[in-house]
Amino acid sequence: MKRILLSIAVIFGTCAFAQEKKSDSTKTKNIEGVTITKQVFKKQSDRLVYDVASSPIAKGNTTFDILKQTPLLSSTDDKTLKIAGKNNVLIYINGRKSTMDAESLAQFLKNTPAENIQKIEVITVPGSEYQVESSDGIINIVLKKKMSDGLNGNMRFSNTQGKYNGSQASFSANYRKDKLGISASLSGGENIEAQTYTLKNSSEGASNESTGNIDDPNKNIGGYLNVDYQLNDKSNLALSWNTWANKSYNSTVALFNTIINQKDEPRYTWSKNKEDARSYNNSLNLNYELKTDSLGSKLNINAAYLNYKRFQSINNMTYNSNINREVLGESTQLLQNLPQIINNFSGMADYIQKFKNDLTISVGGNYNKTKTDNDTKNDTYFIDPAKPTKSAPNHFIYDENIYGFYVTAEKKFSDKISGKIGARYEITNSLGTSDNPPPDAEALKRIERNYSNFLPYLSFNYAINDKNNLSYSFSSRMRRPSFWELNPVVNKLTDDNYTQNNPFVKASSTYNQELMYMYKNSYFVVLNHSYIKDAITQVPLQGYPEKPNGDTGKNLALRYIRTNFGDKQEMSAMIGVQKSFFKQYWTTNFSIGVQHNRNNGSLDMDPTTGDRFKNESGQYVTYVNDINSTSLLIQTNNTIRLDKAKTWFLGVNFFYIDKQQIELGMLRGLSSLDLSIKKNWNDWTFAVNVNDVLRTNIVVIDDYQSNGNYNYIHQNQYKRTLTVSLTYNFGNKKLKKVRDIEGASDSIKSRTR
Repeated sequence: MKRILLSIAVIFGTCAFAQEKKSDSTKTKNIEGVTITKQVFKKQSDRLVYDVASSPIAKGNTTFDILKQTPLLSSTDDKTLKIAGKNNVLIYINGRKSTMDAESLAQFLKNTPAENIQKIEVITVPGSEYQVESSDGIINIVLKKKMSDGLNGNMRFSNTQGKYNGSQASFSANYRKDKLGISASLSGGENIEAQTYTLKNSSEGASNESTGNIDDPNKNIGGYLNVDYQLNDKSNLALSWNTWANKSYNSTVALFNTIINQKDEPRYTWSKNKEDARSYNNSLNLNYELKTDSLGSKLNINAAYLNYKRFQSINNMTYNSNINREVLGESTQLLQNLPQIINNFSGMADYIQKFKNDLTISVGGNYNKTKTDNDTKNDTYFIDPAKPTKSAPNHFIYDENIYGFYVTAEKKFSDKISGKIGARYEITNSLGTSDNPPPDAEALKRIERNYSNFLPYLSFNYAINDKNNLSYSFSSRMRRPSFWELNPVVNKLTDDNYTQNNPFVKASSTYNQELMYMYKNSYFVVLNHSYIKDAITQVPLQGYPEKPNGDTGKNLALRYIRTNFGDKQEMSAMIGVQKSFFKQYWTTNFSIGVQHNRNNGSLDMDPTTGDRFKNESGQYVTYVNDINSTSLLIQTNNTIRLDKAKTWFLGVNFFYIDKQQIELGMLRGLSSLDLSIKKNWNDWTFAVNVNDVLRTNIVVIDDYQSNGNYNYIHQNQYKRTLTVSLTYNFGNKKLKKVRDIEGASDSIKSRTR
């Protein structure tokens, strides 16, 4: 149910960037009368580095809190993250891409204390060596690791009150003994995600309106285990295990539907849906690293296994009703069983050769073999005894093999000038088979694709002097559809409103350019341009559906269809500052910018079923989005130290996103005011956070088509919450930087989300 609703309102993944950042630009430490200033935020060749361990704001916060406050990062929905306007962000932990689906990843980050973090690396335009897709940027979270023998760690407890109450807890520990290092974390929690929806659509005298509530209870538990053993002075062996489980039983949807057309009297129904779902995500990665010389040349070999399971059963009940919303009796019942199992085996090898003339050559390759198994069952029961039961089982299996090769050359020409050039070559072979496709979708029986891509990369960095830095990056990427997008299932909200996945979706191409200027590691200007060809998104088709055989439905229908929807461009310009004032009593991160979206797409047919849509006059209709928009974006995050001893902190954060055109229509303006207060006392930290104080973070989308079609979405996710947390740190605090390891299955993991 979460995936259905998130896919209906693909709001926060498509809306423009809003810069959220909060970091202390310097940390002062007195040693025998000498003041040492350490940079907390700095620019390196292809990334921005936020030294969390040297920042006072980390203590008592969660990893998700720190990410939202990191320069160039933002979140408007408290679930997903963006980098300077990029719609897609990949989370790496110690150089390995996260394996969790979007909801589980958000819970994991919210349950992991920020005290575990050494630094955060923000890579806005990843190089050829990274197995990323589309316009993905990378956030690499480098966890702390003990340097001396012994044990340290932390415990965190929190309680959140929104529409419902939720609680979270976590325990983390680091242990080192001689050549062996172990880090582990266990976290969990429970909450109820609440939403209120209003969905409206109309077409020339006919209309359909659904309004009601969605409650989605969740219980989560998971964590990680990292073991690193130094074989000798030149080689290391590391094993990583990540696990996460989610149980979401008794999720409910209650929507009251009003159906009006010119031919009949208004019809009223209730859609009361119940869902039970559980998912399991486990991944293992074995890494071997061999240092080949004193300059830093090394060989990295990874082998990985990923197993993802999701079991979902849905009971969709439709009841007849009247204008007073009284339940008059059952109408139809749809029972769905939607399991998905993903298995991935991956291997990756990289060799980095460094030369004395500041030249670095990197070569490598990867192989990913993935199989997804979707054994779907659909049974529709009619209360009318004259209508027989409809069964529509479909076993869809998708096999995919990806071969990738890359080479990069990075050269430091002088103390001021450096550059990097590279390319990836990828070969993709895929086969999707369906054992029982619908009669009007025989093409689903076998969908085979074989293609290859050449993906160049270029970056340039010019350190004008100690205060000024200028950089430029260009990259080209592919965006393959997520595995759940390819599974040809229908997810119903009402009898006439549903989402439709699409196994015919093909990979899209993205070309990114970025120009960045930084002054004193505190002031920055970022210009960004992205061109997306064959963009993968979700668009609405509405009207009276006509099957390929000519049969036409009697009710106005609305389908949110996953498809390739033309081309689009995203352009943004942003200026910002992150700096401390008044002897670090006030740290502010402020940014202001504009984003210009250009859309150019149209759809006139359901690509899975071949259905077309007619209006009341019997004319075929097409959904068109060729509207451009320019939006203003403002973000400010402020940390105010309230005492000289650095124990009391006040946080005041605010963002505003002007209205802008997205695929589903015009997204109205969003804003949120968040307040927090924190108290540090020895090894304890107490914090209180209030989010969306003014209740202004509510999604509203309007879409008007020239053919008279109208579509409206109002989504209130109850963002106003109060969270109270308590954190305790134990053990000695001597720490050592962990090795960054990119896992072999990294390019696959994000596609389970």
